[in-house]
Amino acid sequence: MFEFIRRNFRWIAGGFILTYFSSFGQTYFISASVSEWRAMFGLTHGEFGRLYMFATLASALCIPFVGRLIDVVQAHLMVALVVPILAGATLLAAYASSLPMLVFAIFLLRLFGQGMMTNIALTSTGRWFVAERGRAISLVVLGHQGGEATIPLAFAALTIAYGYRVGWLAATIALVVVGLPLAYWCYRTPRALPLSALAELTEQDRLPHAQPSMEAATLPEVRSWTRGEVLRDPIFWALLAGVLAPAFIGTTIFYHQNYLTALHSWPPQLFAMSLLVMALTTVCCALITGAVIDRLSATLVLPYFLLPLAAACFVLAYSGAEITLFILMVLLGISYGIASTLFGALWPEIYGLANLGAVRSITVSAAVLATAIGPGITGTLIDHGMSLPAQMIFLGCYCLLAAGAMAIASVFLQRRFCNTASNT
Repeated sequence: MFEFIRRNFRWIAGGFILTYFSSFGQTYFISASVSEWRAMFGLTHGEFGRLYMFATLASALCIPFVGRLIDVVQAHLMVALVVPILAGATLLAAYASSLPMLVFAIFLLRLFGQGMMTNIALTSTGRWFVAERGRAISLVVLGHQGGEATIPLAFAALTIAYGYRVGWLAATIALVVVGLPLAYWCYRTPRALPLSALAELTEQDRLPHAQPSMEAATLPEVRSWTRGEVLRDPIFWALLAGVLAPAFIGTTIFYHQNYLTALHSWPPQLFAMSLLVMALTTVCCALITGAVIDRLSATLVLPYFLLPLAAACFVLAYSGAEITLFILMVLLGISYGIASTLFGALWPEIYGLANLGAVRSITVSAAVLATAIGPGITGTLIDHGMSLPAQMIFLGCYCLLAAGAMAIASVFLQRRFCNTASNT
């Protein structure tokens, strides 16, 4: 592992930086300021949840169009475009003086933070690595967990000491001073080349590489599907049932963190501490999953990643004592650790590399759509008297049904691979 990191440090570090700083567009970070915004504009849980939903829905609609740029524009140029826009969005969120301005800031945060930062990192990594794609992605997605473990705590400390606006201003400075130059340097090629030529580069030019292995020579060649072909594939829509579950449920829980702490009389800092537990669990599971995917395949892991998420839903449904919050976060961490690596490696394994950015933009858009719907629906149900723990029973049942769909999809994908191999 250490030799692999040493030989590919720039490409791994670049992806890690992007996923780390995507935290500023994630719900767990944005929701930390919901109480201040609701008080400022006099909104209920449901009203703000619906505004958050509309802003996120708008970003989800834009991602398929913006996300495909990674297929025609080199990664370092995408970094130079996306990171400054995200920095501007954090500044706008800090000083939004009207509700439309705040909604626009959230739209930009979701589109360029959660959406594009992650899309650039995982699309580039999935394209650059083959034999050890699972290992590479498992290292890149650790940026998400690093952000979860450190950024909310730092933001909470700044907010307590100086107010929430200073916390958002610190996010702007971090993106401009640290995120932009480091990610640009990591992904920058030493000479201008068309994207189609990247596969022909030597190691000295740019191409990341893994340790020599027999698997690299025997991996089946995967045909590159177009986005239209992917959308007509029934298995793709079955897989989306699994993609949507962690996004919907995780966002719902993070968004309603203030509601949950008040409902159960938990100390305000307890949720931030539990995020650290979740992050550590996710890191361990992501690394293990990367090794398993490289040894077996991403499709064989599909049936299992939603089972811990189902258990997490049922734990939250009957939560109360402080210890249940940490049990919840451990279960979320297991599911997130598997899912984050799995869905980074799955799409290139199934649909090839040439149009990976366009394919991933669909899945990212669907995930963002789920994160948009979650706060809006659950907030409205809370306003109408249905508590979030009661809603979790239904979400847990959905996870079990979706896990069954993943098992069926895994069988069909294995048959597809066998047919492809026999035809070649």
